[in-house]
Amino acid sequence: MQTAPFFSDCIGSSVPGRAYWLTTADAVRIRIGVWAEGAEKGTVLLFPGRTEYIEKYAHTAQDMAEAGYATLAIDWRGQGLADRLIDDPMIGHVGNFADYQMDVQAAVAAAEKLNLPKPWFLLAHSMGGCIGLRSLMQDMPVRGAVFTGPMWGIKMEASARPAAWALSWTSRRLGLSGKLSPGTRNEAYVSAEPFADNTLTTDPGMYKLMQDQLAAHPELSLGGPSLNWLYSALRETRALSRLPAPTLPCLTYLGSNERIVDAQRIRNRMASWPGGQLQEVPGAEHEVLMESAAIRAQVTQEIVAFCAAVAAGKSPFGTDGDGLRLSA
Repeated sequence: MQTAPFFSDCIGSSVPGRAYWLTTADAVRIRIGVWAEGAEKGTVLLFPGRTEYIEKYAHTAQDMAEAGYATLAIDWRGQGLADRLIDDPMIGHVGNFADYQMDVQAAVAAAEKLNLPKPWFLLAHSMGGCIGLRSLMQDMPVRGAVFTGPMWGIKMEASARPAAWALSWTSRRLGLSGKLSPGTRNEAYVSAEPFADNTLTTDPGMYKLMQDQLAAHPELSLGGPSLNWLYSALRETRALSRLPAPTLPCLTYLGSNERIVDAQRIRNRMASWPGGQLQEVPGAEHEVLMESAAIRAQVTQEIVAFCAAVAAGKSPFGTDGDGLRLSA
């Protein structure tokens, strides 16, 4: 592993982190960020969403470090400082969703090499939740999983879904799979959209932090997905929906005002997950880890309690009102 740039100037966190370059099995260079490597309680493997980058989760890593956990986050291929895969670096692209599993394998190998403390836990957001669910089904070595707004389906009008399938499938046959998906733009969402009625967070300070990060380091920016990404995502989410849930403990968060991923797919999945629980967060948008300080504090407390219970071999879900054990 070689040291990679880590933009500590824009993270709004006091816990120092560092970054490394990794090379995947198919020779793609990705980046990981690591915090609190000497933590005592375990490690969170953090899978970000589409368009995201490791610095965005520095405050989450700080929260976990204060609770005694290390964090490893990934810049997926095609975003952050990882290799961009087509000529236009602002279009989010992947050859196939299965390719992301090579990023996972490289990150897990790095966690082993760095001797990050065990047990390990998965914390996955949005697209990272889609990748993470597949990883769990392929026996990724974690003891439990936490998802926030996982992309187990893409929200769209029922009338638009057949057209999305047809257009994205046809683009592959016509050599247009690297083109921008209709209805998306060639710039980062937070850079183009004002805070008012945004689909990510109700917290203006967190929204400004995201804007400031991309203003300071535009090389982290990413716009809409390619038609090939769309086709691959539709295929993967459909395939995952037809498979049974893993058996390890799982805690999933869903904002009550979710407008990006398919909320019903999340409810369906969690209703059939043995040892799983769904927490719906009133008033929250897509990114509960970027929400108000009160929501973040509550979610962090619950995640820490979940990890502690799982590590101790106990059920993380009790009978205290909403069913979640809020203390270790």
